[in-house]
Amino acid sequence: MKTLRSIPFIGGSAICLLMLSSAGVNTSHDQELNKATLITNLESLPVKTNTAFKEGEKLTYRLHYGAVNAGIAVLEVKPDLIDVNGRKVYHIVSSGYTTGGADLFFKVRDRYETYMDKDALVPWLFVRRVDEGGYKFSQDYMFNHYAKKVDVGNNQKFDIPVGIQDMVSAFYYARNLDLSNAKPGDIFSMDCFLDKEIWPLKIRFVGREVIKTDIGKVRALRFRPIVQKGRVFKKEEDLNVWISDDANHIPLRAKAEVLIGSVKMDITGTNNLANPLAKAD
Repeated sequence: MKTLRSIPFIGGSAICLLMLSSAGVNTSHDQELNKATLITNLESLPVKTNTAFKEGEKLTYRLHYGAVNAGIAVLEVKPDLIDVNGRKVYHIVSSGYTTGGADLFFKVRDRYETYMDKDALVPWLFVRRVDEGGYKFSQDYMFNHYAKKVDVGNNQKFDIPVGIQDMVSAFYYARNLDLSNAKPGDIFSMDCFLDKEIWPLKIRFVGREVIKTDIGKVRALRFRPIVQKGRVFKKEEDLNVWISDDANHIPLRAKAEVLIGSVKMDITGTNNLANPLAKAD
């Protein structure tokens, strides 16, 4: 485990769940992160057990727009834990980029990062940088779970509930949900802080299937995120996600019918999983 010296100050944006790419600059957040843990003796954080992932895990994906290979996405838990005032923190990076013709037509270089408490499974720092077709913006969120506040910069702070997640940490937190007794129609939810608002994220369980992927046939759980109709999606059924039916709960496939076509994400590789994969071969 290494001690925090400086944190890459980089973030990103998504295209259909996990369309992520890379760019950014560096800055130090030693003081800010340590301030968030100065009052640990006043109130303890709830303990959440993580059995779904571990340090060094890496997931890679291929993204399609229609029949065209459009990009690559990578989700990576860095191999070293970070020490922040005695608390162990995961450094998780989601990155990727457009490729081929898509890169010529609409170049994407974005990246998300989260610094997630190992024992409480909540984020301390979320950073986001977007560079899509020349459009760029940044978001930097500093979470203080003891004061139940998030600092978004420019002297703006917002109240947050216990257990709030950011865009990246929400995914890793959700992988630890108990789905062993899930029945079709069951809804699972959590709160996520995004764009200065608290968003209730909800997914509906559809059923169990076996799907063929680049890493073999895998037993899968199929979900439909409950989405806002009429903006990107025509109806709720237009977005489906498959995750492995094992203790890893890794996303295997995401498929979306959007207003201007279809987008698909497929897993192409895994490294250093915490548990055996649910192969169906």
